[in-house]
Amino acid sequence: MKLSPLNQRRFKNFKLNKRGWYSFWIFFFFFIVSLSADFISNDKPLLIKFNQSYYFPILQVLPETFFGGDFETEADYRDPYVRKLIKNKGWVIMPLIPYYYNTIIRDLNVPAPSPPSRKNWLGTDDQARDVLARLIYGFRISILFGFTLTFFSMIIGVTAGAIQGYFGGKIDLFVDPVIDGRLSVVIVALLASALTPRFTAILR
Repeated sequence: MKLSPLNQRRFKNFKLNKRGWYSFWIFFFFFIVSLSADFISNDKPLLIKFNQSYYFPILQVLPETFFGGDFETEADYRDPYVRKLIKNKGWVIMPLIPYYYNTIIRDLNVPAPSPPSRKNWLGTDDQARDVLARLIYGFRISILFGFTLTFFSMIIGVTAGAIQGYFGGKIDLFVDPVIDGRLSVVIVALLASALTPRFTAILR
C-alpha cells in the first residue's frame, strides 16, 4: 500500500522525532512480548515428555492421575510430588518466569513483600505474587483495553456525529448528553462500584 504525499511527509516528520520514533519501537517490542505472556510467564510447563510422548500443559488440561498421582483435578506442576512423578518417566520445560500473575509463592526465603532476587527478578508483592509476572500480564490487558475502547469509541463517535449532522435539531439535544465525557465518567464510576472488576465489565 503506497502512502499519499501528505502521509509520506507526516511519516518522515515522525521519524525525524527521534524520541517519538524510538519510543514507538520500544512500546511495540514490549507489546509483542506481552501478547506471548502465557508462554513467557506461567506456572504450567511449556512442554512435558512423559512415557515417550509429548504434552503441552498450556494448551491442554492434564489431571494429576495422568502422571500417577492421587487427584483427578488438574496437576499442580509446582508441587514437588508431581514434578517427581513426571521426572521419573520424562522431563519438564518451564517458562522463563515460572509464575502466573496470580501464583502465590509459598517457598519464599523472606516475608512478603520480598525484594528482587534471582528467583523473582522484581521481587514479590504483599501477597507473595511475582511482580514481573503481574507487570507483563497487566501491561497486556491495559494496552488491549485501551485499543479496544478507542476502536469502539471511534465507531460510536463517528456514527453519533453523522446522525447529529444529518438530522440536527432535537437529535442534538438527545445525543449530546449521551456522549458527553463528564456523563461517561459518572456512569463508569457507578458501574465500577456495582460490578466485579473484570476486563469485560470495565469495557462495557
